[in-house]
Amino acid sequence: MNNLNTLSSNEDIKDKIIFLRVDFNIPIKDGKVIDDTKIVKMKDIISKLLSKKTKIILCSHLGRPQKNGKEELSLKQVKTKLEDIFKKDIVFLNNYLNNETKNNIRQSDKELFLLENIRFYKEEEKNDLKFAQQLANLADIYINEAFSCSHRAHASVTGITKFIKSYAGETIFNELNSLEKIFNKSNKPITCIIGGSKISTKIDLISNLIKKVDFMIIGGAMANNFIKYNNFKIGKSLFEPNKEETIKEIISVAQKNNCKLIIPKDVIVSTNENTAGKNKNLSEIESDDIIFDIGVNTLKNISETINLSKTLLWNGPLGFFENDFFANGSNEVAKLIKINTQKKLLTSIAGGGDTAAAIKKAKAEDGFSYISTAGGAFLEWLEGKILPGLKVLEK
Repeated sequence: MNNLNTLSSNEDIKDKIIFLRVDFNIPIKDGKVIDDTKIVKMKDIISKLLSKKTKIILCSHLGRPQKNGKEELSLKQVKTKLEDIFKKDIVFLNNYLNNETKNNIRQSDKELFLLENIRFYKEEEKNDLKFAQQLANLADIYINEAFSCSHRAHASVTGITKFIKSYAGETIFNELNSLEKIFNKSNKPITCIIGGSKISTKIDLISNLIKKVDFMIIGGAMANNFIKYNNFKIGKSLFEPNKEETIKEIISVAQKNNCKLIIPKDVIVSTNENTAGKNKNLSEIESDDIIFDIGVNTLKNISETINLSKTLLWNGPLGFFENDFFANGSNEVAKLIKINTQKKLLTSIAGGGDTAAAIKKAKAEDGFSYISTAGGAFLEWLEGKILPGLKVLEK
């Protein structure tokens, strides 16, 4: 982290135009923002920059317009929410790749400018350098505040840095500082909770972390593979076929590294998602059952592990938390982590969109040491991969 270029607090940026790469890839329904967490997270940072008499160009993507079409993916839908949060008029720039834009911004009496969805241009994802230079020409300084996009070698993330003075922003500094606590500054015992639906998407993460943590808790639909591997029926539950060798390897690596692997010993099952579930031991699961959540005894086991822990990382919910019938496992775990963190007994870090949503549903988001909204970048950093968006910001 110390090898990244960051904007010095005493650096004179008065009258500078700042190209600020942000992540406003947020959920929108019927043209309205339904979760403004990512915007609110940026409010203080943007306000601090504006207080130094700067002008800011906000650049973000929204969805995948090159794959799914541009309809309903315009960032103009975000403009109203931004103006409400910042209490300022914001200039929306649709056609901005011209020589007049920078001069128009400089002469404007407005401070904040929002670019149209950067992914409307196919050159963005191709990291086209001519396009990247056009973006750089709009401003005097580039700051990357989108850690969540820093695993992408895109024009507004990596290419632009070849043509303009570039810095890592506060969100990147805070993210890396929090993540490094897991590996370099953590108090033991360390517990990792990994949930979600597929082992294949988390295998690199599990393999990297299992060598460094004391307890690895497996939940969500991926736990069904472990249950099946141990010769229990899983009924009609979601699972990934042909993962026996993967699970065998995970178990072996855990044993070699003295990491206790914790999988469900009982579960909440139902025959469909619209019917409340029943708590069953693994030996009681029937052919029509679908596993939707962890059971009472599993929750007790996880709670005891959390109470033993000094550092905790959570990625992936423990069940079908979106449905109130099956949210208990994730809810109770989130609440206990919140309590222990607030009592200064635990350093807690969570990441991933579903995990953040589960924590928010449990009303526990104010009780974690750090919650990352960076999905893919968060995972790739934990897997030990080099993020191209950070690599280009090294000193």
